[in-house]
Amino acid sequence: MSAGGAFVTGGHGFAGRHLVALLEAPVAPSRSELDLLDAEAVRRAVAEATPARVFHLAALASVARSWESPRAVLGDNVAMTVNLLEAVRLEAPEAAFVLAGSGEVYGPPERLPVTEEEPLRPQNPYAVSKAACDLLAGQYADAHGLRVIRMRAFNQAGPGQSDVYVVSTIARQVAEAEAAGTSEAVIRTGNPDSARDFTDVRDTVRAYVEGSGLAAGVYNVCRGEATSVRTLVELAGRAGGVTIRHEVDSERVRAHDVPELRGSAERLASATGWRPEIPLERTVADAVAYWRARL
Repeated sequence: MSAGGAFVTGGHGFAGRHLVALLEAPVAPSRSELDLLDAEAVRRAVAEATPARVFHLAALASVARSWESPRAVLGDNVAMTVNLLEAVRLEAPEAAFVLAGSGEVYGPPERLPVTEEEPLRPQNPYAVSKAACDLLAGQYADAHGLRVIRMRAFNQAGPGQSDVYVVSTIARQVAEAEAAGTSEAVIRTGNPDSARDFTDVRDTVRAYVEGSGLAAGVYNVCRGEATSVRTLVELAGRAGGVTIRHEVDSERVRAHDVPELRGSAERLASATGWRPEIPLERTVADAVAYWRARL
């Protein structure tokens, strides 16, 4: 790769695949090609790539799994981030470093919508790990002068997402009912009244690209609207053209769940002009279509 290109971690994951599709000839090593827990290997990879932009998307990202394996999620997410920050500090200090963070770091909001000025009160091990990475990245910007752009993305959804996430698990259940030829789809979810700020992953990664030209700082990436699980089920039913029976599965109900979370992306919009373009109805429909094709 010639100097001035992009280096992407997590480029083979859900958001990463969509990001890579927007970039011209990025270096995006897979996990088998680059162990991000190996600091020297990460430094060599960055030195060889000589990137102008670094996008750090790699993470253990499941909230549910973080409750099961908190030590692994905390340790690995922080280690991968510090290894990449150190590699950039030593080998590509002029590069823009885009950290794919999470709106989960805010926890129970003191007020809505959540702005970048709100305190961090993470409520699960995954969120704690992302808050630690966020703070670490900010410290590298302050101490070493790196241009670190911390993008706090709220809930993402769209085609290609694992079914451990709410939109995708609902979409898969609808597609399975279609494939079985049943007249009624029984959709099982956690708390139906839990409401989150969902943005299409294709809009989110566009925010990462547009944000890579910004000064160091923190920027929310979100739609600014909270949508309940109940509404997501209704949208998926319409996309699938099946009758829906919605049931609550107690095993899917999260401990320490935040009832509602929605953010403000006005700082990002003012700086770049970025706005979400894909309506939630299309996001859900595309997720159903993705599972329909796989099944």
